[in-house]
Amino acid sequence: MRMIKKLSLLLVVFTLQCVQAQQPYYDDVDLTLTGQDLYFELQNKISVASNTFNYGDVKNTIKVTDEDPSNTNNVLLIYGYNDTDGDCSTDRTRNKNDFGGNTCLYNREHVFARSNADPPMGEVDNNTTGIGADPHNLRPSDQQMNGYKGNKKFAAGSGNAGDVGSNWYPGDEWKGDVARMMMYMFTRYGDRCLPSLNGVGATQGSTDMLQIYLQWNVEDPVSTLEEQRNPYLETVYGNRNPFIDNPALATIIWGGPVAEDTWGILSVQDYDKNTISVYPNPTTKTIWIKN
Repeated sequence: MRMIKKLSLLLVVFTLQCVQAQQPYYDDVDLTLTGQDLYFELQNKISVASNTFNYGDVKNTIKVTDEDPSNTNNVLLIYGYNDTDGDCSTDRTRNKNDFGGNTCLYNREHVFARSNADPPMGEVDNNTTGIGADPHNLRPSDQQMNGYKGNKKFAAGSGNAGDVGSNWYPGDEWKGDVARMMMYMFTRYGDRCLPSLNGVGATQGSTDMLQIYLQWNVEDPVSTLEEQRNPYLETVYGNRNPFIDNPALATIIWGGPVAEDTWGILSVQDYDKNTISVYPNPTTKTIWIKN
């Protein structure tokens, strides 16, 4: 019993050290809610956004939101993984000015494919507003890579981005980004962007969320790139992606594997019960702790 108490105390200390301040954007959100109640609470919050921001604005916005943290002259390209293999379609980075529709240029990728929404998002041009111009669903992508991906649904895989049968694996570096974007789209637009419309696999319990997205949310934590997107998009578009600010919101709403709780809103009891195993118990010698 003393060992368990000591473990809980250490866990509390560790958790507090990892907690970040909750962004003021959520001050009017009731974060004591769970499940569908929290889903609808967040839906109401993030649905308040600009109705004038257009697809043309994205061209300049992604130069800020997707700037390469290692080189401010570049943007990071979703699904990309290799800058040195002589094949520009696999590039991970690209000069910010190399935007366009030709080979070795980058364009704007709708990560939740426009045609997969129900009803579809439709054609877009630089004057398009609404769902087709939502910057939380748009990332820079190599023009050819964007074409390879097309409207294929996301599926489990490993390694670099590419086809998985008739579906698409976004790559080890990007799967968490994709998962949190799909969670945002489902929360913002509801059944029009059901997770199963843009991904394949089993759903979590009785919810509509795909287990693979919940898994990716845990396996690929929030990156520096994702963290730099939310503050700027709140300024120019008016809302944030909650699942970037705190991945554990997905756990609270849909269940599944316990994601990183950056605000410390999951109870210590939740961690003790769901993620910590201590064995053998009792013992007079070595104990093992499994997370």
